[in-house]
Amino acid sequence: MAVGDVVINLTASVAAQDFLAIQPGAGVEWVIHNVHHEAGAELHFYDGTNTIVVMTDAAGGSWTGLALHATNTKYYRIKNTDAAAKHLGYDGVQTK
Repeated sequence: MAVGDVVINLTASVAAQDFLAIQPGAGVEWVIHNVHHEAGAELHFYDGTNTIVVMTDAAGGSWTGLALHATNTKYYRIKNTDAAAKHLGYDGVQTK
């Protein structure tokens, strides 16, 4: 991928109470614009040890118009808070 390319992911399913990492490879940086969740979800800022819950939603939907900067060591995770496996996704652009 090159700078300016679209970064996009739509999972087949994420298990109940599990996470989808929005984590670029080493030396790569992304800006995430939209996060999508089929059911209840939380968005976490994460560094491999520490986590901050940034947003929560009890129902399905999207968080749009964001500018979430993600690196390989400081990134975001979407948690499926539903009792069953659900689809999660995100999109943005590569900036480095």
